[in-house]
Amino acid sequence: MSRFWSETVKNLTPYVPGEQPKLSQLIKLNTNESPYGPSPKAIAAIAGANNDSLRLYPDPNSDSLKQAIASNYQVKANQVFVGNGSDEVLAHAFLALLKHEAPILFPDITYSFYPVYCNLYQVPFQNIPLTEDFSIEIDDYLSFNQGKNGGIIFPNPNAPTGKALTKAQIEKLLQGNKDSVVVIDEAYVDFGTESAVSLVDQYANLLVVHTLSKSRALAGLRVGYAIGHPDLIEALERVKNSFNSYPIDKLAMAGAVASIEDKAYLQKISTAVIDTRKNLVADLDKLGFVTVPSAANFVFTKHPQKDAAEIAARLREKHIIVRHFKLPRIDQHLRITIGTNQECKALVQALKEIII
Repeated sequence: MSRFWSETVKNLTPYVPGEQPKLSQLIKLNTNESPYGPSPKAIAAIAGANNDSLRLYPDPNSDSLKQAIASNYQVKANQVFVGNGSDEVLAHAFLALLKHEAPILFPDITYSFYPVYCNLYQVPFQNIPLTEDFSIEIDDYLSFNQGKNGGIIFPNPNAPTGKALTKAQIEKLLQGNKDSVVVIDEAYVDFGTESAVSLVDQYANLLVVHTLSKSRALAGLRVGYAIGHPDLIEALERVKNSFNSYPIDKLAMAGAVASIEDKAYLQKISTAVIDTRKNLVADLDKLGFVTVPSAANFVFTKHPQKDAAEIAARLREKHIIVRHFKLPRIDQHLRITIGTNQECKALVQALKEIII
């Protein structure tokens, strides 16, 4: 702490991102990155944009990227907002759409950066507990404070549980919550969940947020986007242009457009992850693990007879990194990113040596 810090900074509890260890021969299953590389078309587009034009500023409106996203989801370009990763998009949403007198609602077990943003922007919030089986119960949100809230936000599938809501459940929430914004954070939607994007034309208070970091294998590029009613998008644009008018650089824009347009590659690697997830869950089951049903590129699992922290530590000794959360209700669970088939087989073999 320094005497030069503002009172706001003194009171912050910053988010701690997933570990990025610098170890050789590491099987890294802790931050939900793709086990496969980006679309070759995206790589080629980035290389093609790496030229003398970098002396010029990028398009502040990212029109080509917005149009590519709009075409992909059959919406209008003015229904699309883009930012430097979905984290930035979400941060803008907290300030632009969720900062009101009434508290916003989100699960007690979810992304740890939601309360970080609330603290940064002084947004009141209330945690809504997940059910015993880690499900989001829509009625709990609709009944809170007689339906009065400053907004609702949660991932679908949720993280770190991987459990998903159906589009019908999302629509039930929207039908019962018409006076505040509902933000659905769909970072993992391509691994087995139906997107709520098709509902944005029906519900003016719905904002759906996506990222290119997971299923499109571009975590290192930092591109995220939101789709919603033009009024919601305008609010995000007002915050963005009061903060950083150029969040998407030329290389990122070129790569993102090519990635969005390469639907075949998205389908290919998403299917590969889903298949590997199915096999991994079956192998974990044989070892006695209890795994939450997952629609994400990770599984959330525990072993009834073995301490989760001990398992994580033993795996680290074998150069396999998974995520362990020292938090109430989930301190005996591990979140394991789906790797390649070879990586997951190595994980299972290591777990056999630890468990048996």
